[in-house]
Amino acid sequence: MEESEAEKTIVPTLSQDLTVLMKVRLNFFVLVTTFFGYLLARKGMSMEWAILFHTLIGTAAAAFGSAAFNQLMEIDLDLMMKRTADRPLPSRRMNPITAFAVGWVLSAIGIIHLAVMVNPWAAYLTAATVAIYVFVYTPMKRMSSMNTLVGAIPGAIPPMIGWVGGGGGILDPEVWFLFGVLFFWQLPHFVAINWLCRQEYEDAGYKMWSNGDFSGKRSGLLCAMFALVLAAFSLLPGVWGFANTLWLIGGPIFGLAIMALSLRFFRDGERTSCRQLFFSTLIYLPVALTLLLIAWKR
Repeated sequence: MEESEAEKTIVPTLSQDLTVLMKVRLNFFVLVTTFFGYLLARKGMSMEWAILFHTLIGTAAAAFGSAAFNQLMEIDLDLMMKRTADRPLPSRRMNPITAFAVGWVLSAIGIIHLAVMVNPWAAYLTAATVAIYVFVYTPMKRMSSMNTLVGAIPGAIPPMIGWVGGGGGILDPEVWFLFGVLFFWQLPHFVAINWLCRQEYEDAGYKMWSNGDFSGKRSGLLCAMFALVLAAFSLLPGVWGFANTLWLIGGPIFGLAIMALSLRFFRDGERTSCRQLFFSTLIYLPVALTLLLIAWKR
């Protein structure tokens, strides 16, 4: 019993607080999608490992910096939710000035690094990601439930950064396909999260589609609709000719699988069903990107 009480009083170290401030675990997905964007752009060509390294370093720095700004702008809301109240800023373990410095320095370093070591388009896309995430999406969460659509934009840009870093063009149809896949994937993913945490979001004042949706009907239907769009969108490589039959079969099937779980959640409204839906979206991303890499024609 004494050990248990002692564990409760353990104060996180500075490195642990910085990890939380920069949302390192969450931003791992940003680096994964950036990496895949680069691999798809270079398929059939020799790898430029130094450019890949600089692309990931710059993207990571900017992502970590924007996460710090996000938490700096939401201290009051984080304090109202049990799962975020112990973050370094609402718990007052970290000075807001320190968090601002971390956000500013990392964001600036990431964008400048990409401009100097990779190319201007990688820097422009990263700057757009930071700007939309910090100055549009973050304040919009207090004002409109449409914030989920807006928030999906910066979440869909990282594979584009990898693509242009790998030598692809910003007007290539392939890069916009990658953007679309990430955009539509995020919608059922975040709606499921919102429903699972809806009471905390409501109490804190966030405007979410799942607010007041006790039955799960609205959230389940939204997830099913977005998953169906994702499945249909996955057919576009067949029209544009940059993926083989393996993806044209597997890609839509993955989207339809998420839709099936969404419809089950729509029918029963159980937290277990919503959790399974949420975990299916987590599984979708690495599996779908791996299949796309195998099927890709450059």
